[in-house]
Amino acid sequence: MDEDRYGGDVLSGDWRSRGVKKVRQVPLERDMVLEDPASGWAGAVVGLEAGNVSLEDWKGRTRAFPFEGQFLLEGELVTLGRPQAPVGRSAAAAAARGGPAGPVGSVHADWRPGAAPAVRQASDGGRLRTASGSFAVEQQRARVALPSRIMVEGKHDAELVEKVWGADLRVEGVVVEELSGVDNLADVLDDFRPSRDRRVGVLVDHLVPGSKESRFADAVMRGKWGAHVLVVGHPFVDVWQSVKPARVGLQAWPTIPRSIEWKQGICQALGWPHAEQADIARAWQRILGQVRTFADLEPQLLGRVEELIDFVTEPVA
Repeated sequence: MDEDRYGGDVLSGDWRSRGVKKVRQVPLERDMVLEDPASGWAGAVVGLEAGNVSLEDWKGRTRAFPFEGQFLLEGELVTLGRPQAPVGRSAAAAAARGGPAGPVGSVHADWRPGAAPAVRQASDGGRLRTASGSFAVEQQRARVALPSRIMVEGKHDAELVEKVWGADLRVEGVVVEELSGVDNLADVLDDFRPSRDRRVGVLVDHLVPGSKESRFADAVMRGKWGAHVLVVGHPFVDVWQSVKPARVGLQAWPTIPRSIEWKQGICQALGWPHAEQADIARAWQRILGQVRTFADLEPQLLGRVEELIDFVTEPVA
């Protein structure tokens, strides 16, 4: 009887890899934001030396990880391939001098999540532009702070504004302060005592009709400081939503029931750790790391921030 009951050697071929998802390899690039899955450390690539890739977080701290390891890139597990261009600090310095560190449109200054915005070469090779899209003012130190202020609800709002508009704000001498919640706005204004030459612009989350935020804003604008205060806002529940969902690999931000704390719900929906406040902080760092320019933000936020900058920098007659 010649029939083979078992159809050949079941161990032949690449049986070990069957059913195993292959991890994509991506070329290492300076400034790409990676996360080490084991430690949760996330940061921008600032160097490659002795088989280790250096990641710098938004506070400027640097840690080295084995180049041969696996990393998260925009939520996807990847391995790293050989870089096609230098990735060390000398590359950034060469770019700042107009050297051959990268193509037109690449970062021309040191960048990291939450740091001062990168200055980028215009796509036509013309004048440098900041992350907000405005023309960069070269060879100028930051001005002495104006007496006027922009106030935002919390740390994440402040970091996002700094990331995109920081270069412009330093040129104008505008300081951004945190309110730690719009509930504190009235007390803060009483302490600050706005006037014609001490204006306050306020950026509020979830400024929609009927919301708690809208009631606070209306009360302030009708109050004793209203003539010298401008309260504007975006419709998003949290400033996280002002980042275009495609930047974090989504078609749309998930809808979270009101019974669940919004940021924890977002992390849970995305499959990210969310049990502790440190998990939420890492999630925001991960999102902020994907913001490079104003083009990564929704227009409902862009227009409001520009409006506030115009308000607090209007010359005193």
